[in-house]
Amino acid sequence: MQAKRREWVLDLYNFCLGAFLLVSPWLYTMTHETARLDSWFSGLLVAAVSAAAILAFREWEEWISLLAGIWLIASPYVLGFAHTPAMHLNFGIGCAIVFLSGLELWLIHYEQPHDESAAVEQSDRGVNHAAR
Repeated sequence: MQAKRREWVLDLYNFCLGAFLLVSPWLYTMTHETARLDSWFSGLLVAAVSAAAILAFREWEEWISLLAGIWLIASPYVLGFAHTPAMHLNFGIGCAIVFLSGLELWLIHYEQPHDESAAVEQSDRGVNHAAR
Protein backbone atom coordinates (compact mmCIF):
# COMPACT_ATOMS: atom_id res chain seq x y z
CA MET A 1 0.00 0.00 0.00
CA GLN A 2 1.24 3.45 -0.89
CA ALA A 3 2.11 5.79 1.98
CA LYS A 4 -0.19 8.78 2.44
CA ARG A 5 1.27 11.92 0.92
CA ARG A 6 0.90 15.11 2.87
CA GLU A 7 -0.03 16.99 -0.34
CA TRP A 8 -3.25 14.97 -0.74
CA VAL A 9 -5.20 17.76 0.96
CA LEU A 10 -4.47 20.03 -2.03
CA ASP A 11 -6.11 17.43 -4.26
CA LEU A 12 -9.08 17.42 -1.88
CA TYR A 13 -9.39 21.22 -2.25
CA ASN A 14 -9.23 20.88 -6.03
CA PHE A 15 -11.91 18.18 -5.86
CA CYS A 16 -14.18 20.51 -3.88
CA LEU A 17 -13.59 23.34 -6.36
CA GLY A 18 -14.34 21.02 -9.27
CA ALA A 19 -17.51 19.76 -7.59
CA PHE A 20 -18.63 23.34 -6.91
CA LEU A 21 -17.94 24.26 -10.52
CA LEU A 22 -19.88 21.18 -11.63
CA VAL A 23 -23.05 22.29 -9.81
CA SER A 24 -22.58 26.04 -10.36
CA PRO A 25 -24.71 26.21 -13.55
CA TRP A 26 -27.71 25.12 -11.47
CA LEU A 27 -26.80 27.21 -8.42
CA TYR A 28 -26.42 30.43 -10.39
CA THR A 29 -28.87 29.67 -13.22
CA MET A 30 -26.39 30.55 -15.94
CA THR A 31 -28.21 31.85 -18.99
CA HIS A 32 -25.34 31.54 -21.48
CA GLU A 33 -25.40 27.99 -22.88
CA THR A 34 -21.67 27.92 -23.62
CA ALA A 35 -20.85 29.06 -20.09
CA ARG A 36 -23.04 26.33 -18.62
CA LEU A 37 -21.42 23.60 -20.70
CA ASP A 38 -17.91 24.89 -20.04
CA SER A 39 -18.50 25.06 -16.28
CA TRP A 40 -20.07 21.63 -16.21
CA PHE A 41 -17.39 19.86 -18.27
CA SER A 42 -14.47 21.68 -16.65
CA GLY A 43 -15.84 20.94 -13.18
CA LEU A 44 -16.31 17.29 -14.09
CA LEU A 45 -12.74 17.07 -15.41
CA VAL A 46 -11.18 18.74 -12.35
CA ALA A 47 -13.24 16.66 -9.90
CA ALA A 48 -12.46 13.39 -11.69
CA VAL A 49 -8.72 14.07 -11.97
CA SER A 50 -8.52 15.23 -8.35
CA ALA A 51 -10.37 12.14 -7.14
CA ALA A 52 -7.96 9.98 -9.11
CA ALA A 53 -5.02 11.86 -7.58
CA ILE A 54 -6.38 11.27 -4.08
CA LEU A 55 -6.78 7.53 -4.72
CA ALA A 56 -3.58 6.86 -6.69
CA PHE A 57 -1.29 9.84 -7.23
CA ARG A 58 0.46 10.37 -10.54
CA GLU A 59 2.21 13.61 -11.48
CA TRP A 60 0.38 13.93 -14.79
CA GLU A 61 -2.88 14.39 -12.87
CA GLU A 62 -1.55 17.64 -11.43
CA TRP A 63 -0.54 18.84 -14.88
CA ILE A 64 -4.07 18.09 -16.16
CA SER A 65 -5.53 20.08 -13.25
CA LEU A 66 -3.15 22.96 -13.95
CA LEU A 67 -4.14 23.03 -17.62
CA ALA A 68 -7.84 22.84 -16.70
CA GLY A 69 -7.38 25.84 -14.40
CA ILE A 70 -5.66 27.80 -17.16
CA TRP A 71 -8.51 26.85 -19.50
CA LEU A 72 -11.04 28.14 -16.96
CA ILE A 73 -9.24 31.49 -16.88
CA ALA A 74 -9.08 31.77 -20.68
CA SER A 75 -12.40 30.15 -21.65
CA PRO A 76 -14.67 33.21 -21.18
CA TYR A 77 -12.63 35.07 -23.78
CA VAL A 78 -12.20 32.09 -26.11
CA LEU A 79 -15.84 30.95 -25.96
CA GLY A 80 -17.38 34.42 -25.91
CA PHE A 81 -18.97 34.84 -22.51
CA ALA A 82 -16.66 37.56 -21.21
CA HIS A 83 -18.15 40.20 -18.89
CA THR A 84 -20.80 37.89 -17.50
CA PRO A 85 -21.20 36.50 -13.96
CA ALA A 86 -20.12 33.11 -15.31
CA MET A 87 -16.81 34.66 -16.36
CA HIS A 88 -16.12 35.86 -12.82
CA LEU A 89 -16.92 32.43 -11.40
CA ASN A 90 -14.74 30.59 -13.93
CA PHE A 91 -11.92 33.08 -13.53
CA GLY A 92 -11.91 32.87 -9.72
CA ILE A 93 -12.12 29.10 -9.54
CA GLY A 94 -9.57 28.77 -12.35
CA CYS A 95 -7.08 30.93 -10.44
CA ALA A 96 -7.57 28.84 -7.30
CA ILE A 97 -7.07 25.58 -9.23
CA VAL A 98 -3.93 26.91 -10.94
CA PHE A 99 -2.54 28.01 -7.57
CA LEU A 100 -3.27 24.70 -5.81
CA SER A 101 -1.99 22.54 -8.69
CA GLY A 102 1.11 24.69 -9.11
CA LEU A 103 1.78 24.56 -5.37
CA GLU A 104 1.50 20.78 -5.36
CA LEU A 105 3.83 20.46 -8.35
CA TRP A 106 6.30 22.78 -6.63
CA LEU A 107 6.13 20.77 -3.41
CA ILE A 108 6.70 17.55 -5.31
CA HIS A 109 9.75 18.82 -7.23
CA TYR A 110 11.42 21.20 -4.81
CA GLU A 111 10.81 19.65 -1.43
CA GLN A 112 13.82 18.47 0.55
CA PRO A 113 13.89 14.68 0.89
CA HIS A 114 13.05 13.36 4.33
CA ASP A 115 15.64 10.62 4.49
CA GLU A 116 16.53 9.47 7.98
CA SER A 117 19.92 8.12 6.91
CA ALA A 118 20.87 11.57 5.53
CA ALA A 119 19.84 13.17 8.82
CA VAL A 120 21.95 10.64 10.77
CA GLU A 121 24.94 11.32 8.50
CA GLN A 122 24.59 15.07 9.01
CA SER A 123 24.41 14.68 12.78
CA ASP A 124 27.45 12.36 12.72
CA ARG A 125 29.39 14.90 10.69
CA GLY A 126 28.44 17.60 13.15
CA VAL A 127 29.63 15.51 16.10
CA ASN A 128 32.89 14.63 14.36
CA HIS A 129 33.43 18.22 13.30
CA ALA A 130 32.78 19.50 16.82
CA ALA A 131 35.27 16.95 18.29
CA ARG A 132 38.11 18.28 16.12
